[in-house]
Amino acid sequence: MKKLSILLLLLFLQLSVTAGWIRINQLGYRPAGMKVAVWCSKGQDTLKNFEVIDVHSGKVVYRHAAGKAAGAYGPFAQTCRLDFTALQRAGLYYIQAGETRSPQFAIDEGVYAGAAEFCLRYMRQQRSGFNPFLKDSCHTHDGFTVYAPKDTFVNVSGGWHDATDYLQYATTSANATYHLLAACRDFPGVFGDTVQANGLSGKNGFSDAMDEAKWGLDWLLKMNPADDWLFNQIGDDRDHQGMRLPKQDTNFYQHGLERPVYFCSGQPQGLLKYKNRATGIASTAGKFASCFALGSQLFSSSFMQDKAIAAYQLGLKHPGVCQTAPGRSPYFYEEDNWADDMELAAAMLSKPAEAMAFARQEPVTPWLGKDTARHYQWYPFINPGHYELAKQVKGAQRDSLIQFYKEGIERVWRKADHNAFYRAIPFIWCSNNLTTAFTIQCYWYRQLSGDNTYLPLEQACFDWLFGCNPWGTSMVYGLPANGDTPADPHSSFSHLKQYPIDGGLVDGPVYTSIYKGLIGIKLEHEDEYAAFQSDLAVYHDDFGDYSTNEPTMDGTAVLIYLLAAQESALKGITRTDSTKKEISLVFTADEFADGLPTITRVLKQQKVKASFFFTGKFYERNNVGELIKEGHYLGPHSDQHLLYCDWKKRDSLLVTQAEFKTDMLQCLSKMSTAGVDTSRVRYFIPPYEWWNNKVADWAADMGLQVVNFTPGTGSNADYTYPEMGAAYKSSAAILKSISNFKGRLNGVILLIHAGTDPRRKDKLYDHLGELITLLKKEGYTFRKINEPGQLN
Repeated sequence: MKKLSILLLLLFLQLSVTAGWIRINQLGYRPAGMKVAVWCSKGQDTLKNFEVIDVHSGKVVYRHAAGKAAGAYGPFAQTCRLDFTALQRAGLYYIQAGETRSPQFAIDEGVYAGAAEFCLRYMRQQRSGFNPFLKDSCHTHDGFTVYAPKDTFVNVSGGWHDATDYLQYATTSANATYHLLAACRDFPGVFGDTVQANGLSGKNGFSDAMDEAKWGLDWLLKMNPADDWLFNQIGDDRDHQGMRLPKQDTNFYQHGLERPVYFCSGQPQGLLKYKNRATGIASTAGKFASCFALGSQLFSSSFMQDKAIAAYQLGLKHPGVCQTAPGRSPYFYEEDNWADDMELAAAMLSKPAEAMAFARQEPVTPWLGKDTARHYQWYPFINPGHYELAKQVKGAQRDSLIQFYKEGIERVWRKADHNAFYRAIPFIWCSNNLTTAFTIQCYWYRQLSGDNTYLPLEQACFDWLFGCNPWGTSMVYGLPANGDTPADPHSSFSHLKQYPIDGGLVDGPVYTSIYKGLIGIKLEHEDEYAAFQSDLAVYHDDFGDYSTNEPTMDGTAVLIYLLAAQESALKGITRTDSTKKEISLVFTADEFADGLPTITRVLKQQKVKASFFFTGKFYERNNVGELIKEGHYLGPHSDQHLLYCDWKKRDSLLVTQAEFKTDMLQCLSKMSTAGVDTSRVRYFIPPYEWWNNKVADWAADMGLQVVNFTPGTGSNADYTYPEMGAAYKSSAAILKSISNFKGRLNGVILLIHAGTDPRRKDKLYDHLGELITLLKKEGYTFRKINEPGQLN
């Protein structure tokens, strides 16, 4: 057992029947975010009030009426919601409701910091080919083709194992790859660089998420060796013959150590007893195309762009679904939709008219609002194409796409608001994957529409994954540390070798009716969640339950996107209006001012207004009168160029609020002396462009909004010099990076240093004129950071 002996556990449960339980998000809550717990009881009693108590002082910091009685749900006879959103003070707390006390939880801006990167550990552990966790190779002989125009060997070693088994599916791997790529694009500041491309410790100049996404891309390229050759699967359920580590390749297929590689034939497949219901290729081809298209943008690869176009054309030629192939058992991924995959592909290839046609074929993902569906029937559970396309189109088309998302969410909401957990995701196999995906759809809808109507539902789904559910457990192995998380998952790593599988998202609860009908399930231990099982749904933290407690690669990858979104929320502004072809040029400086004359002259010649952020030391030593006269925005960059937080642990502060405030006031004073009207100063770039949400709060208390450069353009690397080795970036390399980014420069905040170390002879500011000219030719205009409507 993972925490208590059976005797102590049963005693606890007996006492808890009268006291009830309080379910919380074990990761914690943001100060400004929504905060709701759920009180549950086996009795018919109701709750009137609850209190939130500071762990350290023992004082009640918040007291409020409980939500209305929500009635029975699952194993509970009575439930209600406890909303403490109004409590925004950071700290460590617990909830007291009558005789019931919740586990401790944190309220802090950094509660989600590092969570996305933690889950990347599981993705690396799932690698096939070379496995960095084991520091050994596996499945290097894949594989021999089946259903292909000719029988041959194809080298498709690599990619990720799908789950605890070692099958590999293009369907799930492409979805995982896409979400990792999208996380890198949308939240680049979340991920660090701690491993090399092969997954071993070290740095390689790419974030760890980019490395993982590239691992997926490289495998997809192998699975698409020619424009008209596309493979969908490696191995089949003959793999399910006992537990073993991945490096222990076995001859299950009477072909040496080679495994079968299933060709996308567009026809039903299945080499043994069972067959799928495949009707075409588009569902797989569309997924390949969208990954290659996004990969081509992030890695500046014309080769991947060509592969994306070819895969998309293959999907157009062969409409229909390409389901995975079963073998001796009837289980397979029963994907029944493909228009969503082709919509995403068309959107990523900048074909909005074609994408819109596909969008109208399936405006709402069919399972939304339903009570059940077949296994992976409507994959990838939501339609990312609506989000990507809505960023490209305007007017009625954009409104329609937003409405498609809204209708799907509303279908769920109409059922969810009748129970305290706001639960209306069907308890089918991999319900956690559906929950994660649906939460992202709520997030995307909110980003596109600005409508917070469904934020309570979005938050409830997120909270569910981390403990606000009937079982009171997080569904992610090891997250949070010291929380109630899966300890006995259906995994060979943990079962055979007691290796941790950090960051793996398990399948999650299933309908009890489904559980009872599954083949080969037998619990290995007493059920520690026995008191919380019901006729509705079950979840077991037990190796023997492959239906609820097996981690999946694709679910974890999608969760990484969601966690990255949560971590990056409420930080400083790093982009302005991405619907407009406008760029904000910003310049920072502390010690060096060598580029200021050139920058001032070029901006005047080009008739461009920019924004400048200098330290107090800089304002003391340099004349900024010409910048003021020309009407540029001047803001603070701190006084002494302090490092606010640790480079490796961003949530670890190196200054106090008092030190921050004193330093900022000194900078503002020196700005005033230099002639800047500080009464109009609102925006500020932190020194080193490095801060955390606590610093952002301190700045807000002083009436300052944190802004920063948009990650990914590479312009900020102009401070490097050759002696820094691999970190050095020449001006040519930086300009190329900006140029490759130019198709996505809408609303970008482009940072250049106004002065650099003398050891850098190749000054980027010397190329400012040609950069502005190039961007103007591309149709971009330039605006100051403080102009009305500039920041959203």
